[in-house]
Amino acid sequence: MTHKLTYIATAIGLVSAQTNRQTWAEKYGPQQDMPFSGPLSFAHLPYSKCLEATNSSQPFDIAVLGVPFDSAVTYRPGARFGPYGIRSGSRRISPYVGYTTAWGYNPYDQNTTIMDCGDIPVIPFDIFKAVDQIETAYSTLIDLPVATETSLGANTTRKAAKDGKSHPRVMTLGGDHAIVLPILRSLYSVYGEVAVVHFDSHLDTWPTQGFYGASNNTITHGTMFWTAMNEGLIAKGNSIHAGIRCMMTGYQDIQHDQQVGFSLITTDDIEELGTDGIIQAIKRRVSDKPVYISIDIDVVDPALAPATGTPEPGGWTTREIKRILRGLAGMNVIGADLVEVAPAYDTNAESTTIVAAGIVHDLLSVMIGKEPLRVSFSNSESITGRSRRLT
Repeated sequence: MTHKLTYIATAIGLVSAQTNRQTWAEKYGPQQDMPFSGPLSFAHLPYSKCLEATNSSQPFDIAVLGVPFDSAVTYRPGARFGPYGIRSGSRRISPYVGYTTAWGYNPYDQNTTIMDCGDIPVIPFDIFKAVDQIETAYSTLIDLPVATETSLGANTTRKAAKDGKSHPRVMTLGGDHAIVLPILRSLYSVYGEVAVVHFDSHLDTWPTQGFYGASNNTITHGTMFWTAMNEGLIAKGNSIHAGIRCMMTGYQDIQHDQQVGFSLITTDDIEELGTDGIIQAIKRRVSDKPVYISIDIDVVDPALAPATGTPEPGGWTTREIKRILRGLAGMNVIGADLVEVAPAYDTNAESTTIVAAGIVHDLLSVMIGKEPLRVSFSNSESITGRSRRLT
């Protein structure tokens, strides 16, 4: 009898203990991913298959969209793995750890819903079919309703759009640079011609006729801006290259580029102009046009970002690129991309993908529409010992 009572008491105690046991949320709070854990989305952002979305689905203001396509390259392939690589490089960024002294705020808590919308399932065997898939996917996203009508970005798109409505914007992860052609076609349907700010070591305005012996209707990652200009997608006289330093056939390539409608900032111009001078040159050129920012990772020196298909020595540093981007905050940015990351050529330390993720983080901040805030430093924290704007 004594043993039976002891058993019953023990059972009651166990039930009581289980009843009083705290849940994870009660004891530890939200299930926040560690830098090395959780499903792979950019900066641990919420993930959704947005291409299947309807007007009643979870809305967003900015979509991070992968385009794993590299069938239009002229040298080393591998950029189809770029979206995965960039997301992997972003593992130490998160909505909880997004503040920097450079910006003075966290872009992930600025009244703007940012969603990782996964990748477009792009066919690798048929370039023209792939281009149509990219345009269809991009148009699907920018035609959805925005999540936050009161955000700065919604106001930007509302003023720039031909229909006077707010539209979501897309931060695209490439993929080779040819993906920008269907993107510009999609944007034209909403905004008309747009100014392109193009960071690259190459012009990408070569005519398709005769390009590597190709036919006139070829789509490559070195000809897409020529095609886009001929289709009237780009604001001629308001678009600009920055960081150019590639080998060319001759000065006639520069003359042709000017005829296409771009102005040009070379890599070496930073020695004379500095980052502030380059920022001002870009702003003067763009004026008040709706702006699309396109960044080829090879604008960065290959010593810092080697994992790309067509590397060129003598590029800008990561710090210079990031500083220039901060100076572009406040422009009417209606979309952006980061392309040509080919992780197979990266270092064991993942140098390129980490650089690329940092640039995407800055591009998202630019797209938020909020300029860098003043950050105060005490005498012990700053050389100057005074407040300064970090741009």
